Amino acid sequence: MTEQLYIEHIMPAQKSIALIAHDNKKPDMIEWCQKNKKILEHHFLCGTGTTAKLIATKTGLPIRGFNSGPLGGDQQIGARIVDGKIDLVVFFSDPLTAQPHDPDVKALLRIAQVYDIPIANTMATADFIITSSYMNSAYTHKQLNFRYNIEERVKKL
Repeated sequence: MTEQLYIEHIMPAQKSIALIAHDNKKPDMIEWCQKNKKILEHHFLCGTGTTAKLIATKTGLPIRGFNSGPLGGDQQIGARIVDGKIDLVVFFSDPLTAQPHDPDVKALLRIAQVYDIPIANTMATADFIITSSYMNSAYTHKQLNFRYNIEERVKKL
């Protein structure tokens, strides 16, 4: 029964990485991307609107841009996590400034946790993750078996 609760998910060696930064943290994100350009250029990058545009412009890294966070970009990235298309989230959030789209941010962080996706909210955490031996190799982790969960919930109702 416990083995039905979880399924194995394999992150490939070439990761899909979402890069997001609040306005006051965008310079930190650019600095971090420049410092780690040699690693990042071997992975698929995406990000929310302004952050993605700045990364592309300032570093030359290819990156797919979604909408800005307040315009649904956080939710677009969350949907890609659900679809199994994001392996890692680097989100330099600003803990000292109120964000008008804070519920969207919380929803994104929650969905990343539900799907057991690594999340870096600080530069130090991002450094630890990007230099991990898992960055350039496949990594197998367990996720909740949502189909099994739904079937069990339906039986109880």
